[in-house]
Amino acid sequence: MAILEISVVPVGTKDTGLSDYISELIKTLTAYKDIRYELTAMGTIIEGDITRLFSVAQMMHEKMFALGPKRVLTTLKIDDRRDKVETIRRKVKVVMDKVKL
Repeated sequence: MAILEISVVPVGTKDTGLSDYISELIKTLTAYKDIRYELTAMGTIIEGDITRLFSVAQMMHEKMFALGPKRVLTTLKIDDRRDKVETIRRKVKVVMDKVKL
């Protein structure tokens, strides 16, 4: 299982707020029942099979264009660990357990 952080930003919109655009992407993302996701202040983190994650990332990029912008900037970060199953929750728990020292 891999973890992918994605940020999809429309460029050249009439308003500086992006929540209308991002909320539409999240609505679309909820249709993918096999993908766990977390919305953060700076992007969205999704976990699943790496091939599936690339497909979902492409869908999110194309969906942004469908919302009207003529230019879209999409940034991806991938954590693909092959020695054991990694999850969003486990990664956060490991750090938070150490904070409690």
